[in-house]
Amino acid sequence: MSSAKETPNKQQLPPSLDLKNWLPFVKKWSIITETLWLIPKRDNSGSMKELHHGEFIPQIPRQAILRFTKPYELVIDPFVGYGTTLVECQRLGRNGIGVELERHIAEVANRRIKEEQNPYNVKVEVIEGDSSDFDFNEILHERNFAEASLIIAHPPYHDIIKYGQDPRNLANARTLEDFLQAYGKVLDNVLRVLARSGYYVLVIGDKYTKGEWIPLGFHTMNETLKRGLKLKAICVKNFEETMAKRRQINLWKYRTLKLGTYFFKHEYVMFFRKE
Repeated sequence: MSSAKETPNKQQLPPSLDLKNWLPFVKKWSIITETLWLIPKRDNSGSMKELHHGEFIPQIPRQAILRFTKPYELVIDPFVGYGTTLVECQRLGRNGIGVELERHIAEVANRRIKEEQNPYNVKVEVIEGDSSDFDFNEILHERNFAEASLIIAHPPYHDIIKYGQDPRNLANARTLEDFLQAYGKVLDNVLRVLARSGYYVLVIGDKYTKGEWIPLGFHTMNETLKRGLKLKAICVKNFEETMAKRRQINLWKYRTLKLGTYFFKHEYVMFFRKE
């Protein structure tokens, strides 16, 4: 695919999976090939040292980028949030475009990518706006890209965390049906620029509402499958540290015993391919 940057000298090429010599690559980059992802600690190196409520860990986009893209290809994140995907694009030599609705969050993402080193001279960019009505074709054309090889989506888990006041924010959807409809609009829009055989990665968790488990992951999976994508894997990743549960683990255990529920220690990483 076309790229907005020229390739630097061969001694500085970004990492790339070569199936003829796959084992050293898998070992060096800790590539996960199983569906159970036990990641003991969030990578807090470089500009990722600060933890923000609700962001996902860098290891998730890292796994997807290393498995399903080649150097200098384009990665899009329509819910870029605090910029985790774009930081990994810089580290791994992939171009990246992220869209964020809330200005105060986009500012954090911009600061992070400015603080992070860019050893492969790639282009990463945060665009402030709504992914459901962006003209992604025009955005890519203006930046000299033909298509995206990978889309990584980490939408709000409906109303669990309020990220801002904008009514277009999926975290402010009034009902589950409104949330799924809004998610579907973003999906329809961004899939237009995903390359054939490109991958769409959905990072999502479930939630409780009034003591009832809401399988948000499977609801969004079904919305995604309606778009004709092929489901390639559902991976389950563990939660070992969250801001909400820090130093309060016994309180959460007590609540689950009292309410007859369980507290979350997992989220889903779903892989779809465009046929």
